Amino acid sequence: MTGTNPASPPKRLEWQFAQVRDAVVETHRVKSLMLQPAGWPGHLPGQHVDIRLTAEDGYQAQRSYSIASPPEDELLVLTVERVKDGEVSPYLLDELRVGDQLELRGPIGGYFVWTGAAREPVYLLAGGTGITPLMSMLRHRDRLPSRPPALLIYSARSWEDIVYRDELEAMMRRDSSLRLVYALTRQQPTDWTGHRGRINKGLLAANWFPPAHSPTIYVCGPTTFVETAASLLVELGFDPLSIKTERFGPSGG
Repeated sequence: MTGTNPASPPKRLEWQFAQVRDAVVETHRVKSLMLQPAGWPGHLPGQHVDIRLTAEDGYQAQRSYSIASPPEDELLVLTVERVKDGEVSPYLLDELRVGDQLELRGPIGGYFVWTGAAREPVYLLAGGTGITPLMSMLRHRDRLPSRPPALLIYSARSWEDIVYRDELEAMMRRDSSLRLVYALTRQQPTDWTGHRGRINKGLLAANWFPPAHSPTIYVCGPTTFVETAASLLVELGFDPLSIKTERFGPSGG
């Protein structure tokens, strides 16, 4: 009998440097960083990276950021929101310049990913910058030769706070199988006819296809947003096992 080798352990993620190639202002509080890692193994839509900053005295601060770019792009895109009194986000938004080096490791995560291999509809529910990993999924979906139906419900403070707004609108205009629904929680344009306030059961029931369609569901945003949304979806009859969630809370920024 021929012996078999035991399965090799997962490769340990190593820290590496990535060069900042560009920075794009998304909103007054959010910026996207375009990075060129020294050696990137590729990623799946929905994964994230760790960023590590080291001060001159040796003090280190580390945060996780979702990847916004699709696997097809050469540059790695991280979208960063300013956190009040934060340690990391002010540096990334205010101090980092094109040509600078940033230390990162990744990709990380295997649960909250969507590859497009399955053909069932995909439902996306975003709160604030929780849109970031979902945007990686939508950008990847946009490159597929055959796209499953998709629906994004996106909760933001105001029209101006919708990250990637122009790109999302353009994506929907050229793709009849993609629907966008916005919920504006604090400020709305004077001619706004969409949803006002937080996402609720009525909004979900009015826009999401019946559970019989067996969609795959991804929910990302602040912890309270994710917990509330997931509970509402279960109340509406969606299978809890079909709901994948990713949440973020106060982390020091």
